[in-house]
Amino acid sequence: MFGKLAAEAFGISDIGVIVPPSDFHKVDADDYLFHEDAERIFFLIKSKKDEYCFTNLALIHVDGDSAVSTKRMVKRYEFASSRIGFCAIETAGNLDMDVELKFSIGETAFSIDVKKSFIEQVKDIYKALIAIGRQQSRDATGRDNALRTLEAMGGMLKLGGVQGEAAVVAHFNAVLDNLNAAMLDRHTTRDYSRVFEKFIHNGETPPRAP
Repeated sequence: MFGKLAAEAFGISDIGVIVPPSDFHKVDADDYLFHEDAERIFFLIKSKKDEYCFTNLALIHVDGDSAVSTKRMVKRYEFASSRIGFCAIETAGNLDMDVELKFSIGETAFSIDVKKSFIEQVKDIYKALIAIGRQQSRDATGRDNALRTLEAMGGMLKLGGVQGEAAVVAHFNAVLDNLNAAMLDRHTTRDYSRVFEKFIHNGETPPRAP
């Protein structure tokens, strides 16, 4: 017990390792995946306190109170609604045991210590997060352009030129359906499987959902 407490006090217990795909089914985060929606794990960092699980749909953080407690809080950050902000790697010095992966998602900032022998894998997830952030920026521009187009169309169309209540409702529904399709489908990426498949090289291929 003293050894565990000492390790926690010096921060050693919080240094993570990269879990290989063959062991994804053994981690706590696997219990919180939406398997029904074909969600699957692509990258996972595990320390004694926490799990940081990157799926094609979200980041799942299994947050531990301490290295000597069994209590956990599960937090989910959907890529469709939580933007990746800054992303950086702090490499290890000669005496350091770890590298740090730093990034923000939504309003939450993360700084994850990873055993320095996993630096190549950390570089992979760094690239994947940068690529996700770029796509999110493109999506945001597309949604903004859709709203601007709607405003421009509103200025061109005259409601008085539409004959009858039924025609007004039909026009409204048509505009709303097209706007929702643009905002929620065409310009909101939900599944980032292709990004992870491009950048993550764990040495194993993640199992595909049936």
